[in-house]
Amino acid sequence: MLSTLVGLDHLVVAVRDLDAAAEAWRALGFTLSPRGLHSAHVGSANHTMMFGQDYLELLAVVTAQPHNQALRDFLAAREGLERAAFTTTDAAAGAEALRARGFESHGPLHFGRPVPLPDGSTAEARFSVFRFPPSSYPGGLGIFACQHHTPEAVWVPALQSHPNGATRIKRALAATEQPEAEARKLAAAIDGVCRQRGDVWLVPTGIGRAEIGFAPRAVIAHLAQCDATALPEQGGAAIVIATPTPRPPAVATGVAVMFESP
Repeated sequence: MLSTLVGLDHLVVAVRDLDAAAEAWRALGFTLSPRGLHSAHVGSANHTMMFGQDYLELLAVVTAQPHNQALRDFLAAREGLERAAFTTTDAAAGAEALRARGFESHGPLHFGRPVPLPDGSTAEARFSVFRFPPSSYPGGLGIFACQHHTPEAVWVPALQSHPNGATRIKRALAATEQPEAEARKLAAAIDGVCRQRGDVWLVPTGIGRAEIGFAPRAVIAHLAQCDATALPEQGGAAIVIATPTPRPPAVATGVAVMFESP
């Protein structure tokens, strides 16, 4: 694996109406962080759903900025699972490693957001990210890497307890008619490996971290017990969450959410 990458860090669900999206995900039994506003040059706001070492992020545009052009383009077409972030130990080194391989890399970009804490105080969460080139996006799923400078301001213990019992992300699924080719594309981008499980091709992202899978839309819809038309023909389509007790799957803001035993 690319030496600075640890594994899946979080998944970004792009939404048009952040308040409505927050209500939809709360209804699925998730605890959401207070609304966060990113640095002005980033121009976005979010809610997170925190687990032990990874998380989900609902992300919306607040102000049009060059940095969020890709997000705006995505939202012009649909809402849903837009990209996956990998934990990086050094965003600057990771971006340079991509450039050394002859790939265009955007970053590192530095930004932050204030975080209200349970005791009434406020901390600042600070990040550095770099993006892989769009040519390396597997199955229409964006990929980037995130370095956390202040993890204690993100993984707040009070936010890690969820009514639905969620403990971690097990898997992200992207819809594609060429699952093997797209899985191999991701594996090549992160120096990983891929394997087949039935109709799904999977790429592990790191020890103890979630895997990313690729399958035709019809296969994902069958797994999620939903109408295929509720999911994109290509791109991020589903998220599998670990929970101690079974729960029925659902579709929220354009993405299927499934629950499996840890």
